Amino acid sequence: MDLKRFLIGEPIATEFESKERLNKAMGLAVFSSDALSSVAYGPEEIMIVLVAAGAALTAWSLPIAIGITGLVLLVAFSYFQTIHAYPGGGGAYIVAHDNLGPTPGLVAGSALLIDYVLTVTVSVSAGIAAITSAVPALQAHHLLLCCLAVVIIVVVNLRGVRETGRAVSIPVFIFIGGVAVLLAKGLYGYYTGDLVPPAPLTSVNTLGLEQHPLLIFFLLRAFASGCATLTGIEAVSNGVKAFRSPEARNAGLTLIIMAAILGSFSLGITFLFGHLKLAPNPDQTMMSELARILFGVSPIYYIIQFSTSFILILAANTSFADFPRLSSIMAHDGYLPRSLSMRGDRLVFSNGIILLGVLSVILLVIFRGDVHLLIPLYAVGVFTAFSLSQTGMVKHWWKLRGPRWRIKLVFNGLGAVATIVVLIVIAVTKFIHGAWMVVVAVPLLVSLTFKIKAHYQSVARQLTAEPVFDPPVTRHHSVLVPVSGLQRASANALEYARSLSGDVTALYVAIDAAEGERFQAEWETHHIGIPLIIIFSPFRSIAGPLMSHIDKLRVTYPDGIITIVLPEFHPKRWWHNFLHNQTALFLKTIMPIRKGVVVTSVPFQLTD
Repeated sequence: MDLKRFLIGEPIATEFESKERLNKAMGLAVFSSDALSSVAYGPEEIMIVLVAAGAALTAWSLPIAIGITGLVLLVAFSYFQTIHAYPGGGGAYIVAHDNLGPTPGLVAGSALLIDYVLTVTVSVSAGIAAITSAVPALQAHHLLLCCLAVVIIVVVNLRGVRETGRAVSIPVFIFIGGVAVLLAKGLYGYYTGDLVPPAPLTSVNTLGLEQHPLLIFFLLRAFASGCATLTGIEAVSNGVKAFRSPEARNAGLTLIIMAAILGSFSLGITFLFGHLKLAPNPDQTMMSELARILFGVSPIYYIIQFSTSFILILAANTSFADFPRLSSIMAHDGYLPRSLSMRGDRLVFSNGIILLGVLSVILLVIFRGDVHLLIPLYAVGVFTAFSLSQTGMVKHWWKLRGPRWRIKLVFNGLGAVATIVVLIVIAVTKFIHGAWMVVVAVPLLVSLTFKIKAHYQSVARQLTAEPVFDPPVTRHHSVLVPVSGLQRASANALEYARSLSGDVTALYVAIDAAEGERFQAEWETHHIGIPLIIIFSPFRSIAGPLMSHIDKLRVTYPDGIITIVLPEFHPKRWWHNFLHNQTALFLKTIMPIRKGVVVTSVPFQLTD
């Protein structure tokens, strides 16, 4: 069986595209796994900053979580309006591009693309960390497991949108149920008085900043770290077209459900962390510690822990749903390679999926799969997109007006102000910890997109210019056939060369005089009727002597045409290619492009 068909499945006809779309349940699983997974590390990131500054500062964890939850609801409602205003999808890139101009649109799109790569690396790293917390023996293989998880997600997404939805739905809903049970047990214990902190909270690296002027800075830094919770909220607006009809309505409802779950889970978990006075532990995640306190090392604990790890890993799936769609839209506009706009056999943007997988693995290797090294890079890109999107929507309502436009403008205006403020806070507090990389990467990617656009515009101008059909001019046509021996592939190439011109020459590159004389005698024995030129190459190069001969022909016939006909055989099985030198492929690859020189190959298919 073909390996590709085994892994990815049979091709799907374009006419069945509508049947591959998602209902609200599958849409929630596919597009909200990133946002929902952040409840497993967002509250912990808040606690890491607060505990490092001073144990007493953990009292601020709940107010910070309340502020973040309010921001979640505000941004979600703002994107709810975006979905209905732009039901074709595209999210921040389309909104900013249409209302603020190409450059803001490209900044938003580039920031999101970078954030999607970071989402994959952070989510997979956090997911594998959850597994190794439950099974410490696996900690030595953390990076390998991270890379393997990315490969699996790539394959699943290449199988198509609907199959991806089926694959991720069960783990996502198990996670939602598991966290709901965790919160129910914890809050019930709090109200009955049975849930008692196991030990007073201590801080290993207490800076004693409770009364220090830097208190505000650390609170803002904790808030910035917790804002990683908002990553993924924009995902639904980018993938509206993936939903069944009516697309905008289904996408909007999915977004509201996701925001409600995300906000309540984040608040509940942060509250329990604070009540139980839990501190970050290098040996296990705080979610794992909370589950152990509430359920002990029981089946429920392992269900919660493994469902948490699965949704953390599957959070990367949100990026694999959105990165290819966003890159396809930008590619369609000419700002990214056109290959990213093409759908594969399973009606997904396969090239975008593969590109995201490769970039994510590279980033995982660079940062060794360490969540805490990656988190400072996180959220800068997505809040850049948030800010531009909400600002663009303000201008959209101001221009369009329409029913209740003032209310809509106010909500998007509040969203713009809030996200811009948060962006500044994140950029300042995380800058020296790694956020500078994203601040530098976004302008570089924007610059690259402009260069790609300029290239496509240049190509279009040259190809669409008025063609000039000059009167036919007789030009000398020289045909060269490099041969490595007298065999059927060479014979086929020589016969084809005869049909092109009366000036056909065979070229044989010999490494010494004896070899050249032997082949010359063999050639004359067969009475082929085509002149043979022996070229000696003491340094065993093939391309060099061939190009030297072409240059001599160019001097003789400066306005002539030179065709190089390469004999090429194709093995029956793909792995047989590794057993041969592939000289023809090598020559086609390295042959410099020159005016008046045409390179073609004549294939010979092997049967065994």
